Amino acid sequence: MTNRSLGVRRAALLASSVALLGLLAGCGDGDDTASAPPSESGTAAPATTATPSDRGPGSGVPTDAASASRTPSAPPSPAGGTRCHTSELSASVGRNNPGAGQENFPVVLTNRSSRTCTLHGYPGTAFVDASGRQLGPDPQRSATEPETVKLAPGQSAWAGLSFANPEVSGAGTATPAALLVTPPDEEDPLKVPWKSGEVPVSGNEASVRLIPFSPGTGA
Repeated sequence: MTNRSLGVRRAALLASSVALLGLLAGCGDGDDTASAPPSESGTAAPATTATPSDRGPGSGVPTDAASASRTPSAPPSPAGGTRCHTSELSASVGRNNPGAGQENFPVVLTNRSSRTCTLHGYPGTAFVDASGRQLGPDPQRSATEPETVKLAPGQSAWAGLSFANPEVSGAGTATPAALLVTPPDEEDPLKVPWKSGEVPVSGNEASVRLIPFSPGTGA
């Protein structure tokens, strides 16, 4: 075989080797990509734990389930109204409407502001003596479903306050100086002088009961 023929053959072999190496390299890249383990479908994301705040009850960061289970104290206010604030209201206690051994009083809140606002739920109430000390246990709320009451300027809403007549029930009594009335979702109370005599403060029949707000004065 001539030197020219050998040179041509070597060049052909070299070109074939280069092409083969390129093909093997391309196959090697594909194998590296496929070597990563496939992700498993249905694998849950890592669990996380909410860290509650230390600012007091109800101020922590709840989980979604806890958020869904909590019932807000009031629904969003209707269009044209927002919650009534203590500074916008005046309080009074209406005339007693006794019956079946019960004393029944309407606790009235009146909108004295120039805007329309809303009340939803129960008032906070407490009988107090002249020094401001509470007399008797905290009131019990009825199971009645509250409604949102819209109050235009000058309008009123009332919540029922009742207790067993102490002369009938035999409960221990005291004569309050005032009734503190706190509007729903507010912190500051309104002070109403109490002029209706003794109230039960101890014993089995000392409970004071409340029903939620309704439109009007309860008269």
